[in-house]
Order: sequence, then structure tokens, then C-alpha cells
Amino acid sequence: MILEEIFPFRLAIDATAIAGASLWSLGLYWGLSPQSEWVTLQLNRWFNFAERALYISEEEFEKTRKARESQNAFYASIFSIVPFLIVGSLCNWGVEFALGKSWSISVGMITCITCGIYELGRRDSKS
Repeated sequence: MILEEIFPFRLAIDATAIAGASLWSLGLYWGLSPQSEWVTLQLNRWFNFAERALYISEEEFEKTRKARESQNAFYASIFSIVPFLIVGSLCNWGVEFALGKSWSISVGMITCITCGIYELGRRDSKS
């Protein structure tokens, strides 16, 4: 394995835990989509605010504003999954603790399906 060549110690990577936590976080991201949109909006606002502090002149700031705001929106959408990964990891750990390791991926898939159907119904009832 290539990781053993890079690090002088052995890393134990549990594929079941990674898959289960990812499924849980995806399901939670879909099921809590108003909250995920709020997290994305707040991160975007924070990135724009933090980047404004890096510029001294107003005209230099305004010259590249559109491109930087687009880039910050992209970064905000990428980083918005982090809170859901944390909560998904905790949910996966709880399922592994309560039901055993063999149930973690199954319950994660059930969560994804249920939250996906819920999100489709929520969007359909909005329109």
C-alpha cells in the first residue's frame, strides 16, 4: 500500500466507517437542505468578509470582486458539507455502537433513501 511507504507507521483505515459516515452525511445534507443552504450562505458571507480584509485599496478590491465572490461561493459549497460529515460520523458511530458494525452501511443507505424522498416531496410541495 502506498500509505505505508509515505508514513513510517501503519494507518488503520476502516472502509465501513468511512462509507457509513458518508452515507449518513449525504442523507442529512439532503434531509436538512434548508439548514445546509443556510450553512452555505453563512460560509459565503464569512469568506467574502475575510477576503475583504486582505485588500488595502478599494479600487483593487472592486476590480476583481466578481471572480472572488464566485470563487468564495464555490468554496462555501464545498466546505458546507463539513458539519454534516461530523454529525453523520456521530450518527454512524451510534448505529455501530447500538446495532453492530454490519448495520452501519445499511442504515446509512436507508437514511439516504428516506431523506432523498423527503427532499423531493418538500420541493414538490413548494412549487
